[in-house]
Amino acid sequence: MGTGGFTFAYSVLSIGVLTWLISAAGRAPFVSLWYWQPWHNHVVSTIMLVVCLILALAIGRPSPFSLGGSENVAFDPDRPGIVGVMRHPLLAAIAFWALAHVFANGDLAHLIMFGTFAAFAMTGGSIIDRRKKRLMGAEREELRHRVKQSGLSKALLSLMREPIRLLAGAAGYVALIVAHPHLFGVNPIAG
Repeated sequence: MGTGGFTFAYSVLSIGVLTWLISAAGRAPFVSLWYWQPWHNHVVSTIMLVVCLILALAIGRPSPFSLGGSENVAFDPDRPGIVGVMRHPLLAAIAFWALAHVFANGDLAHLIMFGTFAAFAMTGGSIIDRRKKRLMGAEREELRHRVKQSGLSKALLSLMREPIRLLAGAAGYVALIVAHPHLFGVNPIAG
């Protein structure tokens, strides 16, 4: 099956399980924790745009400090991209997505489900850091030091040089808004 085949199969399985979990949470007895307000949609929509942009800037890119990453040997610490802004971009995207959906739903079942995802994403970075430190040793510290030296402003500027990825993130965001009512029965614009 190889690494690519495993990654593909694992991704398909993960999406299937995630779909099942979200569906199950939607069918669970409703225990309200707070009431939905129309302005909630604006907060969640803004956060989800950020999530889509992070994903577009992270997927298929070198990320030697975190999970995933493509062709990590080609990582250039002087042009770190999203890794110069956040060490674990995919985990950050999961955390933002999960917390936004806890906020949007306001019931116990969704708090448990999305809260678990958020907790995993927020604690997963330290687990990955320990593993990468063990696997990469001094090379990891040298790369991290070079990324820090290049500075946040340089990293943010390098993201602006990614118009195709930024457009892909925006397109993914629009696709999610259009698909959301059909997939989950909730219109993220109208509530």
